[in-house]
Amino acid sequence: MNFRRISLVLSVMIPALIAGSCSRGSAGSDDATVRAGKMLAEMTLDEKIGQMSQLDLGYFMDQEQLKQAVRDGRCGSLLNFLGTEKVNELQRIAVEESRLGIPLIIGRDVIHGYRTVFPIPLGMAASWNPEAVQQAFRISAIEASSQGIRWTFAPMIDITWDPRWGRIAEGCGEDPFLASTLAAAMVNGAQGDSLNDPTSIAACAKHYVGYGFAEAGRDYNTTYISEPVLRDVVLKPFHAAKEAGAQTFMSAFNDLNGIPTSGNEFTIRKILREEWGFDGFVVSDWGSVTEMINHGYAEDEKDAAAKAIKAGVEMEMATTTYFDNIKALLDEKKITMEQIDDAVRNILKVKYRLGLFDNPYTDPEAEKKILDPSFLEHARTVARQSAVLLRNENAALPLIPEKISSVAVIGPLADAPRDQLGTWCFDGKEENSVTPLRAIRDLLGEKRVNYVQALAYSRDKSKAGFAAAVAAARRSDAILFFGGEEWILSGEGQSRGEINIPGAQTELLEQLAATGKPLILVIMAGRPLGIGRELELCDAVLYAWHPGTMAGPAIADLLFGKESPSGKLPVTFVKDEGQIPFYYYRKNTGRPANDDAWTPFDSIPVVNPQSSLGYKSFHLDFGYTPLLPFGYGLSYTTFDYADIALSSNEMEMNGTLTVKAKVTNSGEYDADEIVQFYIRDRVGSLTRPIKELKGYKRLRINRGETAEVEFTLTAEDLAFFNGKETVTEPGNFDVWIGPNSDEGLHGEFILK
Repeated sequence: MNFRRISLVLSVMIPALIAGSCSRGSAGSDDATVRAGKMLAEMTLDEKIGQMSQLDLGYFMDQEQLKQAVRDGRCGSLLNFLGTEKVNELQRIAVEESRLGIPLIIGRDVIHGYRTVFPIPLGMAASWNPEAVQQAFRISAIEASSQGIRWTFAPMIDITWDPRWGRIAEGCGEDPFLASTLAAAMVNGAQGDSLNDPTSIAACAKHYVGYGFAEAGRDYNTTYISEPVLRDVVLKPFHAAKEAGAQTFMSAFNDLNGIPTSGNEFTIRKILREEWGFDGFVVSDWGSVTEMINHGYAEDEKDAAAKAIKAGVEMEMATTTYFDNIKALLDEKKITMEQIDDAVRNILKVKYRLGLFDNPYTDPEAEKKILDPSFLEHARTVARQSAVLLRNENAALPLIPEKISSVAVIGPLADAPRDQLGTWCFDGKEENSVTPLRAIRDLLGEKRVNYVQALAYSRDKSKAGFAAAVAAARRSDAILFFGGEEWILSGEGQSRGEINIPGAQTELLEQLAATGKPLILVIMAGRPLGIGRELELCDAVLYAWHPGTMAGPAIADLLFGKESPSGKLPVTFVKDEGQIPFYYYRKNTGRPANDDAWTPFDSIPVVNPQSSLGYKSFHLDFGYTPLLPFGYGLSYTTFDYADIALSSNEMEMNGTLTVKAKVTNSGEYDADEIVQFYIRDRVGSLTRPIKELKGYKRLRINRGETAEVEFTLTAEDLAFFNGKETVTEPGNFDVWIGPNSDEGLHGEFILK
């Protein structure tokens, strides 16, 4: 089979390129199934095994060995192999020199941007803006596909309740509803309008499933998840990704209730295939097939390969247990040819849908779109919308440039171009990063910026730079401290036992606070940190996560009032790791705590009756509330909520209910507000959470204006898994419309 190179024409205007639309279906899915079936009938067993093998370039001694493996049909996919010229040459060998001309699919971790780097996914989740997130993933796909990449190992949509876990940075937080809406947006952005568009890259929903529930927040650790929590919480974003048309799923590292997820027939074959009807393919995580040996679930590599294939893992990433053992397993009747054919058929279908058989090549002109000014501007917008204002005493922010003679810019992350890119950022370049220091100097002029780094990096404990920092603060009108975590402290394998701000940063903040100058803390981090002390010390705190390439301009826009902060927390902030796990939709318990039942730790009398502390559910030292609730975030303006109204106080099982409220911008700034909608099922056959997010809307409300917001409920929105099946039960329900999970207007209705 001889394919000639087909040039790709990227003459469409950028707005059209990045415009998102739903890719629920599989472009040409019926045709792809027919063509895959015909190709499968022509394949030898060796060629089938090759399609089930994804190899990393490091597996080969040299390029010639790699090329020969492609000629021989020994691999169906490569990862971490990129560059237009290199990929085109390898594709030429695959389609012109191999027996059947089956193209490769090139995979890469494009997690939150390619060269234009967006905030870490947890940061993007704080924007509560699926449209902006979808556009970010569309841009990432345009840039990555220009280098021959047609498959990304994203989105990562693991729900977690533990900020110690390093990979919280890559997810969308704690809530299944928010994560589900963002999962769909990420899939649609990556895959675009049509899978066979040259800028489409196949999405991969990972890590399937339960990885975020690792015990003690230690990466790769054991998970125990009841089936109701699995179905009502953990699986929800994955189902949303499947419904959005995600072409691939990735099995996780962890074991789930004693069975490693890469050998778990219940989650892959029963739920993903039979219940959901997924018709793409499943790839293992890196080495997760062989790791079943370490788990104690597989005896050796042959046994691991058999269990993974029987479970439904169709492509093996990086390791070669399939390549080495499939023939013997077939001979021993431990697996079947039908299982092999099903796996290969699914892989081929995705390649056909992506248009790789018809056009396997990448146009060298496509890479000219990398770092397009419109892409960078969108990165700035997303970073701006992702930042969350956590404190703003006495209107310390925004700073007014015309009224400032000088500012002190201090801290280890003020001018840290690599750190601001965050974790899982293979292709972003620090020379493209615009740091806060640079952006503030551009805005105010160099003479009005008194910069002292003071600490060389976030974990630095040296106090040698403290005196210079304090001196700079004293001669400035305000202090801007940029602190938090280096990028390497979050991400895969980067779990922490303590989640405080590291190094001597807090000690320096104490000295800066003593100057009496307005102290503004900007935190860059890959997780929600324990920042109780810092909130007390600082006049204003802006949580920027790791904001990406355009961190500096975005943060400067917020600090100096070009735009008001609008982000909301996608995860609960705990007072200390001793409160973990803490999530807003927790159960009520039989003895719920309240202010009357809790005595602050230092107020407990030394001589005290046993029963005086109330026998309620709280920590003596932390109480029963978090540091900051899910959905929390301040603005430079004020929003007043009023006039909640339900369309009825009763709802039929086959009907709908609408809930409305009015939101007024009563402050001095035009701004965005994220209006949140929560429900509670008061009584269930299984106990129900105290609140559940069921809707949200980002609204632009100018000062003095009022917006009416409306949410609609159906019986399906009220369903839950009762241990046997998913049901909606009649009874009494509460609803809230408000600015976060702790506040809001309240209403009630009965489901009949």
